[in-house]
Amino acid sequence: MPARPAHTAAEFVPETRELDALADAAHGCKGCDLYLDATQVVFGGGSSSADMMLVGEQPGDQEDKTGRPFVGPAGKLLDKALVQAGIDRERVYVTNAVKHFKFTLPERGKRRIHKTPGRTEVVACRPWLLAELDAVRPEVLVLMGATAAQSLLGSKFRLTAHRGEALELPAIELDVAPDVAVTVHPSSVLRGPPEDREKAFDALVSDLRFADGLRARR
Repeated sequence: MPARPAHTAAEFVPETRELDALADAAHGCKGCDLYLDATQVVFGGGSSSADMMLVGEQPGDQEDKTGRPFVGPAGKLLDKALVQAGIDRERVYVTNAVKHFKFTLPERGKRRIHKTPGRTEVVACRPWLLAELDAVRPEVLVLMGATAAQSLLGSKFRLTAHRGEALELPAIELDVAPDVAVTVHPSSVLRGPPEDREKAFDALVSDLRFADGLRARR
């Protein structure tokens, strides 16, 4: 019988702020039930000296299989948007608010269907995100999608009301103060009506350029 999950990942997060050590420790996390069905944990990826951190919602089907963040269709779209925005991918650290894939199984077919993480799961996984933030200490933090934004800015935060604004993190238990920007998750561009995707993609690129401008003004 699997061990009963804890209510938070805090007890599984080591004191070190070495990213490789954090990633290794995350494989043993049982801070919520999602580890029971996911193939593996998907930790963040990128340099500890990255000046920009991008945070999404959770791993998808491809990420769950490979163990690497943003390698599926949304990740490819994000890579394209970063190029269009003139942002060097080597300067970016990417991760998710939740480190395990939450999904449902279809009645037909084999492809697992993404399911939005609940608030309990987001809060349970937050210690990992805070540890990554403390390890990387980026100049700019970009929260992509409502789940990512609400994980650090509060459950009442409304992303659409604050796109294009320079924001600050509320008081947290870390001595880290990046400029914060919000945008949609790249997957929302892919899910939108075909006739709207070009406009949505351009808006994503614009948001990334805005975020990069926050770094440049420091």
